[in-house]
Amino acid sequence: METPKILSAQPLEDKKLRVKFANGIEKIYDCKPLIEKFEPFKALENEVLFKQVKVDAGGYGISWSDKLDLSEYELWVNAIEAIKA
Repeated sequence: METPKILSAQPLEDKKLRVKFANGIEKIYDCKPLIEKFEPFKALENEVLFKQVKVDAGGYGISWSDKLDLSEYELWVNAIEAIKA
């Protein structure tokens, strides 16, 4: 199955992201394990930077800077499906 492209990424409390995919599914991705495990992602402890997340052109991933990004595959596979309110 092909990984769906990303339509939007919204920063939430507690270093989580709500990611909306092109197939209509929304998932919640927890960035805390990345921040704890990988040195470059420690920069995301800065709330201002964390909230600057943007979707890359074409929906192939998200990024905060040239050095901090995540692929649509990572987000699709490792996020949990959001509960519809």
